[in-house]
Amino acid sequence: MIYDHNMDVNEYVNPTLQVHIRSQDSKNGFDPDVFLKAQALENFKTRNRDFKVTSLIDIDKFTQKLVSMSRSTTAHQCAKYVRIALQSAGASFSSHPIAASDWGATLMQIGYKRIEPSFDQPQEGDIYIIKSTSRHRYGHIAGFTGSQWVSDFRQRSHDVYRDSSVTYQYYRL
Repeated sequence: MIYDHNMDVNEYVNPTLQVHIRSQDSKNGFDPDVFLKAQALENFKTRNRDFKVTSLIDIDKFTQKLVSMSRSTTAHQCAKYVRIALQSAGASFSSHPIAASDWGATLMQIGYKRIEPSFDQPQEGDIYIIKSTSRHRYGHIAGFTGSQWVSDFRQRSHDVYRDSSVTYQYYRL
C-alpha cells in the first residue's frame, strides 16, 4: 500500500481526541473545565449506579477554623467568617455572595444539601441561614462545631435574632 504522507501507526492504534472549547463571551461565567468535569462525573455515575459522591470539605478543619477566628461578640461579618472557614477546609468556589442570606446556592454547589431544620439534633459541619428581613437586611449564617453554633462569634443558640418571624434554611454535607 502506498501512502502520500508520513504516517504514524499509533494514529490508528491509539487515536488521540483533542477537544477545544472556547466561550464566545468571557463574561458569561461558562467554565469549560467545570463543565467537562461535571459531565464526566455524571457519565460515571450513570454507569455506576451505586457510586456515592464524597465531599471534599474536611469538617474538622471547617469547625476548627471557625472556632479559631470567632469572637465573644459579633463583628457583623458572619458570611465572611463562614466563607474563610469553608475555604480553609477545602471548599472551592469562583465567586460567592456577600449577604449571608444569599449563601444557599453556593453551599449546594460545594456539596451541601438543604434539609429540614434540625436544631434539636445538629451535626458537626451543619450550616444554617437566616433569610433577610426588614430588620436584618443581610440575614445571618452560622456553622455547628459539634458543641455550639459559631459564625463570627460563639453563639449561645441558633436563635440569635430572638424573632419568631425569621425564616431558616438548614444545610448538611
